[in-house]
Amino acid sequence: MDLLFLQTANEAADKASDILRHYWGNIHQIEHKSSSSDLVTEADKASEKAILSLIRQNHPDHSLLAEESGSEENPQSGYCWVVDPLDGTTNFTHQYPMVSISIALLKEGKPILALIDHPILKERFIAVKGEGATLNGQPIHVSKNPTLEKSLLATGFSYDRNETDDNNYKEFCRITSLSQGVRRLGSAALDLAYVAAGRLDGFWERGLGPWDMAAGWLLVQEAGGTVTDYDGTDFELASGRVLASNGILHEELKRALRSS
Repeated sequence: MDLLFLQTANEAADKASDILRHYWGNIHQIEHKSSSSDLVTEADKASEKAILSLIRQNHPDHSLLAEESGSEENPQSGYCWVVDPLDGTTNFTHQYPMVSISIALLKEGKPILALIDHPILKERFIAVKGEGATLNGQPIHVSKNPTLEKSLLATGFSYDRNETDDNNYKEFCRITSLSQGVRRLGSAALDLAYVAAGRLDGFWERGLGPWDMAAGWLLVQEAGGTVTDYDGTDFELASGRVLASNGILHEELKRALRSS
């Protein structure tokens, strides 16, 4: 992989992290998007502007897909940067420190570079296709927990959870009773990074955007884990659904979700 790609991701994350720390506890503009729980702030916008500006400067021929500004496609390029400038906006507005920046580079639709940054805890998770995953430069691996009964998991709920029956409530109750616990961090990118680091044994969620999952997808895989759709089929960013685990308990978690 071109080292300039990794340099771009790191420099973009540095700028975005500085911006988010500047706005931490200092938010004045909060807007609603699709619902009262779907928020965007000046911090999201400033972070995304800084990230995209650097990518455009270094890789003007690459396509872009970002949460707030949408897509900029270049059919001639096989590369696409997928960006979430602030995953966990609701958390951010309440100063609940489960927030992250997610940057992924796809080649022909598959991730080859992933970066998830926790600007408050100053933790940076990076994965390069075929080269493993790291946290602040140190190698990370998924957990070795063999059973659902002994697992600590995470999930989340989509913004339209109050309007749709496909809302994950039944699965949450079912899996909570089968495991040692299910956490709801409020940042899917961070959930996936924590699976990669072995802090969580598995994660599932629906109603997600590609920017929520692209970086975490590669991180989990490069840390030795498994990422699929709910039914165990090949994962697709467009599906909005993800099931990630340490791999060992993947089948058991998939069966439990299916029976919920």
